[in-house]
Amino acid sequence: MIPNLSFTEILLILLVVLLLFGASKLPEVGRALGEGIRNFKKAISGEEEKVKEVKGQEVKEGEKS
Repeated sequence: MIPNLSFTEILLILLVVLLLFGASKLPEVGRALGEGIRNFKKAISGEEEKVKEVKGQEVKEGEKS
């Protein structure tokens, strides 16, 4: 999914981000991005737990029949 980036490409991307947001906004942007990723992971793991729970109930119902 993520292409192989060289050091200079990463440096160029960071420079563009710095120019767009400014040094004072970077901590806020990073914090918001991290929080968004954490929320996404929580939502995904919650859905996985629901799927496992439903599959477990289906197996138990199949054993009763």
